[in-house]
Amino acid sequence: MQLGTGLFTCQRRPDDDRSTSAIYDEMLELGEAIDDAGLDSAWVSEHHFAEDGYLPATMPSLGALAARTDDVEIGTCIALAPLYDPVRLAEDAATVDLLADGRLTLGLAIGSNPAEFEAFGVPREERVERLRDTTNVLRAAWSDGPLDYDAEFHDVSPDVTVTPKPESDVPVLFGGSAKPAVRRAAREADAWCAPSALSVEGVRKRVEDIRDVREREGLDDDFDVYVLQHGFVGDSRKDAWETMKPGYFYIQRRYAEIFSGETVEELADDRKRELREQAIFGTPEQVADELDAYREALGDDVHFVFRTYHPGIGTDAMVECIERLGDEVAPLVR
Repeated sequence: MQLGTGLFTCQRRPDDDRSTSAIYDEMLELGEAIDDAGLDSAWVSEHHFAEDGYLPATMPSLGALAARTDDVEIGTCIALAPLYDPVRLAEDAATVDLLADGRLTLGLAIGSNPAEFEAFGVPREERVERLRDTTNVLRAAWSDGPLDYDAEFHDVSPDVTVTPKPESDVPVLFGGSAKPAVRRAAREADAWCAPSALSVEGVRKRVEDIRDVREREGLDDDFDVYVLQHGFVGDSRKDAWETMKPGYFYIQRRYAEIFSGETVEELADDRKRELREQAIFGTPEQVADELDAYREALGDDVHFVFRTYHPGIGTDAMVECIERLGDEVAPLVR
């Protein structure tokens, strides 16, 4: 099992009086801690026009992380593909990958927030086709020679040669939990990421479906499975939960607002209980025991992305959690 962490959202809670620059500095400090801890990956997330400054610019952020780290895989989980010019994304991603010496994984999804699509002038009903078209443009752009692809949604000549080229293929990861999204990942991506709302059994069923689709269609190249889940490492279950809870509930409340378009002043009690049951937290041994359930269900090759970045809970607390993930949890699950 590989073990990564993030997802950096760089949100500023109402009770956080730091500047945005200070919050970005925190992201870079945590990125260094992830690299120093010997963990396998560090991830950024993306949303737009958020009052709390939810990170909108994935490529500049990954470029900064590339410069501050040496070994760790860096990636987007998830970039909202329909909102990008795919040629510009190809250029930016290739640049980041070169800065990182080949450590980039580009996670893409169709997006869902109507307000973002409206603001960017992108028809929401085209999002699946735009994800597919963007993926095709990326791969064509990174191949030797000219684009040689007639983009459906962007007016770019197939004769254009996009530079720079990454030194090797940048893996493209798709997100999503619905059957069409999972099967689209199986056919068209290099990896799939299971969202945190899925249970271990829910992930297992989808991975089984991915393997069936790929076998049926003769797709035998490498395909990776990533799993997201929120959590924290502490001296006890109570300690870990109390540390992560304010930031965890905050980000979940903000997600509820992003996806519903309505103000959510407080999460309902049953939702809080559900979120607590989903999360993985406790001592290193307790966390490792829960991670083992994923390995037993999915096999040794799963890449677990443990979401330990919870806005506003304190840089020192998150650094300590990252260090314990590397020093105490990773040896138990690798």
